[in-house]
Amino acid sequence: MYPKTILNFPDDVPGLPRRSFLKQVVGAAAATASLPMLGCAEAEPQGESFDAIAAVTDPMDSGDESYWNAVKREFPVRDGLIMLNAANLCPSPRRVQKRVFELARDVDADASFTNRAKFSDQLEEARAALGEYVGASPDEIAIVRNTSEANNTVVGGLQLARGDEVVIWDQNHPTANVSWDVRAERYGFTVKRVSTPENPESPEQLMRAFTDAFTPKTKVLAFSHVSNVTGVRIDADRLCPVARERGILTLVDGAQTFGTYRVALDEMACDFYTASSHKWFCGPKEVGILYVRKERIGDLWPLSVGVGWGDGIQDSARKFETLGQRDDSRISAMTEAVDFHNTIGELRVISRARQLADAVKEGVQQRLPGAKIVTPIPHQMSWGVVVFKVPELDTGSALNALYEQDVGCAIMGDNVRYSPHFYNTLEDIDRAVDAIANLA
Repeated sequence: MYPKTILNFPDDVPGLPRRSFLKQVVGAAAATASLPMLGCAEAEPQGESFDAIAAVTDPMDSGDESYWNAVKREFPVRDGLIMLNAANLCPSPRRVQKRVFELARDVDADASFTNRAKFSDQLEEARAALGEYVGASPDEIAIVRNTSEANNTVVGGLQLARGDEVVIWDQNHPTANVSWDVRAERYGFTVKRVSTPENPESPEQLMRAFTDAFTPKTKVLAFSHVSNVTGVRIDADRLCPVARERGILTLVDGAQTFGTYRVALDEMACDFYTASSHKWFCGPKEVGILYVRKERIGDLWPLSVGVGWGDGIQDSARKFETLGQRDDSRISAMTEAVDFHNTIGELRVISRARQLADAVKEGVQQRLPGAKIVTPIPHQMSWGVVVFKVPELDTGSALNALYEQDVGCAIMGDNVRYSPHFYNTLEDIDRAVDAIANLA
């Protein structure tokens, strides 16, 4: 019923230049060989071994479902529950949980300065791992608490004045747009909302909606890489360079791509990128990232000034994370979360994201012929978030009704949002589509 192989040739991988294809193939094969590392001592009993799954070595294939069943068992989701809410909150794999718990217990056992000194080194290890993961220098990465805090650091830190203009997407996360409105009301600059076509025909058409809105007064462009409201994806790799050529700063909200899409910030050419660990990255809660391109670090004022300010950090993104007392265990465990993703492999994650989203779209089309899929069907304009509308569905009660059928998702106004991730199987998608069909 559903597609088994999604990726067929290198150019079909979004943002993956041909020059790095062989490197990715070798890396993914090596990661497959190391799959036994996925398990941990406290994991529940496994079924088929990871040794058998390691035989699937083609990184351009989504692999046998037994592989993804094994990945699913790395997550402590209760039996029978189908979590399709990655756009909001993801579970962490056991190995990440275990690391958080170990470090939290360590602090509680000995909260002395001497014992906690090791977290300074672990913070830098996490920063380096995250920088490599997103294609940035460690000095350009601040580890903050979530996407909202990262966005607000940029909104509040840029020097904007009356007469300046900020262009934002009306499909951004509401908190991102409201933060611009509040700042504009205080300082007098203009916020211009851009609407994109309801049924976009191409990535170019989506991009033109923004570029047509630019004027000589435009100082900043702020948009979500993927909209949590519609699932529409903006081609940031093409839009950001155009804005830069016109002297416009770009803030890309990566909440819906970090952890499921290839993010290469050194190639994207954005000035700021923000994301949370608790969504598709499946990392510790209350940890996020703020990327500030090195040329912009000196131009951005910090949102908060706390312990550590003035210790020679003004020339790096570290100056944006002086946030007071933090949970060191969560920050340190980010290294484990990066390692988990790397073990699966970038190409496998990309392929699986497409496969699961396609499965939702095809399932809705087949089982609910009257439904309207709000999210574009082509991969070039969408990713893992799938939004659809079912006629005559009582959305007021649908969330609880679906949960009673063991489906956790989101209801947004009159729309249903399914956002699957690599801990879901094709069988999960089939059951979840049947569940919404039962209500309709």
